[in-house]
Amino acid sequence: MMKMINKFRTFFFIIILVLVSIGTVFTFVSCKKDLEIQQDFPFEVIVMPVPKALAINHSVEIRVSIKSAGTYNGTDYFIRYFQYDGEGQLKCYDDPSYQPNDLYPIPSEEFRLYYTSLSTVSEAFSIWISDSFGNEKEVKFEFNNKG
Repeated sequence: MMKMINKFRTFFFIIILVLVSIGTVFTFVSCKKDLEIQQDFPFEVIVMPVPKALAINHSVEIRVSIKSAGTYNGTDYFIRYFQYDGEGQLKCYDDPSYQPNDLYPIPSEEFRLYYTSLSTVSEAFSIWISDSFGNEKEVKFEFNNKG
């Protein structure tokens, strides 16, 4: 009877040892070594209202805010613009005027653009704001001539 109890204990010990070994293997195989950090967050571009009419050689301030769904310190934002009606100049603060379709870094998530009318007709242009992950938003502006 004692031999049978010892055989049962040995068999039970071997079963437990096998189960613990299998559990350990699954635990180490299923763990990822690298922690995944989300870097790519969608964003919205918020623009304060601007006048509907603008006189030649006059400027309008365009206040822009970028609101992201999350934050990642490695995200950079860029701006480009295209004037498809009329003629004018767009710049950020005291920087030189932007050239159409060239990409410029944005200094912060809240900034001001200045558009100066150089035309006696209505004017229209678009700005595209993109992030370092390829997300892009378009904002359109139209000004009638305030003659």
